[in-house]
Amino acid sequence: MLRGFNILLGPALFLFFYFYIGPFDGMSNDSFAIFCSVIWIATWWINEAVPIPITSLLPLVLFPLTGGLDLSSTSSAYGNKIIFFYMAGFFLAIAMEKWNLHQRIALLIIYFVGTNKKRMVLGFMLATAILSMFLSNTSTSIMMLPIGIAIASQVSLRKNLSNSNFGKVLMLGIAYSASIGGFATLFGTPPNLILQSNVEQFFNYKIDWDEWFAMAFPLSISLLLICWIYLTNFSYDISSSSKINNNIIKEKLKKLGEIKYEEVIVLSIFFLFIISLIFKKGIEKYLIFIDDTIIAIFYAILLFIFKSKDKKQKIITWEDSVKLPWGIILLFGGGLSVAAAMQESGLALWFGEKAYLLNDLSVIFIILLIVLAVNFLTEITSNLATVSMILPILATVSISLGINPLIIMISATIAASCAFMLPVATPPNAVVFGSGYLKIKDMIRTGLLMNFISIIIVSIYICFVLPEIWDLESIVLMESLN
Repeated sequence: MLRGFNILLGPALFLFFYFYIGPFDGMSNDSFAIFCSVIWIATWWINEAVPIPITSLLPLVLFPLTGGLDLSSTSSAYGNKIIFFYMAGFFLAIAMEKWNLHQRIALLIIYFVGTNKKRMVLGFMLATAILSMFLSNTSTSIMMLPIGIAIASQVSLRKNLSNSNFGKVLMLGIAYSASIGGFATLFGTPPNLILQSNVEQFFNYKIDWDEWFAMAFPLSISLLLICWIYLTNFSYDISSSSKINNNIIKEKLKKLGEIKYEEVIVLSIFFLFIISLIFKKGIEKYLIFIDDTIIAIFYAILLFIFKSKDKKQKIITWEDSVKLPWGIILLFGGGLSVAAAMQESGLALWFGEKAYLLNDLSVIFIILLIVLAVNFLTEITSNLATVSMILPILATVSISLGINPLIIMISATIAASCAFMLPVATPPNAVVFGSGYLKIKDMIRTGLLMNFISIIIVSIYICFVLPEIWDLESIVLMESLN
């Protein structure tokens, strides 16, 4: 019954606004058509009446039929270069997982951190965050979960897993660090790439990988350490005298054996990929048309060329590519098509003109409101869907308010990666919730305060630290809105 209601709600709202409300004051017919279509899309994204990737195909139907945006312009968003960059990054992740390189990296970090409980939690969080910067946070948390469960079971003597404080802290540490580490790099989490595409589309400015890393990495590490202090000292008491047996880590490393030829190949390609992104400006002197996507695709192709040591298979094969998250790729396309439609139809500009209501508020208060709203909206819907809906609006609202667009848009993007309260908020939250160590009330109790901690830290960092790292006035001119 409820599912039927959720399915009908989207088209019902669309029909009601389209046929009975009509364009609002100052809104063109094209922008109103997109407005009604986005209401339907956003409704299904939020209530998940149909799978989110399927909802992401709705623009291909609604935008052309309503006259808001032609089919060619709508469909071109699904082939955006950002999507191919993400695909290439995921090929690297598939190669790491296929040859267990990711597991070796994680176990080595945990082993060297030590067996003290708090340091062990820190080791898990560091390993998870670092891997999540380059792999999907979903696959990272899935990989770290069985290692974490094995360690937690050595500490807790309780038969009821949900009564193990160390287990709770360790599981939450894995989930939180996967999300926090993800926003440190451009391809660490999909919302960052949506931001990059929107900034380029609206302001004709390209955020480079090294530029983003220089800004986001300090925030990621700071929030990670604060999260660790909070979890190990204030969330649950883990000061009991029980010890952690480090032998389990040694056994897992021993089982992996010496580093394999295939791992060396993957690691070499991975390092060359990162180095190429960092020194892209130098490469541009010789290859003027070089781009992050070109670099990523080049190294992804190498994975299909190099063979394993026994020459029987390639480092990754086409059959391995079925692991690509095609649902997220469709969601990327849907989000980018919404952004394109809102810009070309004038809908984003219409929203921007209504921003005069916020003119009397200070910049820090506006940032706090946006971060707060996005943070809690992400608790109930996909963070990728959230930023896809809100970034095109914020691009024009920031211009109307006289605030540099990057400040507003980056605030919202990072906030979308900081939802720590509910299992449905992020894939890592859902993964650790299935461990048996956590109840819903545990996640709400711990995550609510962590949400507010992240809201304050992100807002202060973006408002006061970001302008010191980036010369914002030279990056995005207020007059450059396309």
